[in-house]
Amino acid sequence: MNKLATIKQAQIIAALVEGNSIRATCRMTGAAKGTVLKLLANVGQACSDYQNKTLRNLTCQRIQCDEIWSFCYAKEKNVPKDKQGQFGFGDVYTWTALDADTKLMVSWFVAKRDVPSAKLFMEDVAERVVNRVQLTTDGLRAYLVAVEEAFGADVDFSQLVKLYGGSVDDSDIKYSSAKCTSQVKTEISGNPDMAHVSTSYVERQNLTMRMSMRRFTRLTNAFSKKIENLEHAVALHFMYYNFCRIHQTLRVTPAMEAKITDHVWKIEEVLNLLK
Repeated sequence: MNKLATIKQAQIIAALVEGNSIRATCRMTGAAKGTVLKLLANVGQACSDYQNKTLRNLTCQRIQCDEIWSFCYAKEKNVPKDKQGQFGFGDVYTWTALDADTKLMVSWFVAKRDVPSAKLFMEDVAERVVNRVQLTTDGLRAYLVAVEEAFGADVDFSQLVKLYGGSVDDSDIKYSSAKCTSQVKTEISGNPDMAHVSTSYVERQNLTMRMSMRRFTRLTNAFSKKIENLEHAVALHFMYYNFCRIHQTLRVTPAMEAKITDHVWKIEEVLNLLK
């Protein structure tokens, strides 16, 4: 990879962030699989470090949180006995926190879907904002403890539970989402504005993730085989989403809308993080 020209590295990264698999990227760019994986690891780590340092002292007003499912190595039911219970084998969730106004991805965490993971995630979110925020999550009970420990009384917290109808056995909707029949908004703490209790933006980000990262695409063999590669891919995705990709509604990048940067980043600038 050290001998790979910057323009070739940029082509590889561009292919990855636009939803191509590792092997498809190899075919498109002529790079070896090992080269693509090494570049992904190096750039992904650099993107994680940069955003961990830069996404601080944020003045978000409304944050929406969610968890998106994926799996690593094998689906949960197919994990070998000697690897069952180990993180990185089977179900993996990516916790996400999105600023509803700037569409900035404030924080994310690749982990299990349990209380300890929820606590670590919400502590990270709380450390990144400098003012009181309105926080909306889904109905996962782990948030109740996690939000209280991370924010204390300095948060306007509510949960939104969506109820769905339709039979999951219906062959016509086997691979489609069931219809949302109603929503239940619950005030948990503080004084949230119930008109802004929503998880729509962060749920829309789930689609962006599945479209932009081949590892999240269902019914393929492009899933991550190593948890480290999944973490690198997620960090790269959010670097591209926050800094490089113009948001269709905002007409600028989320990082520009949040006043973190004053221009649209090019992929070559992302590669400069390696220096």
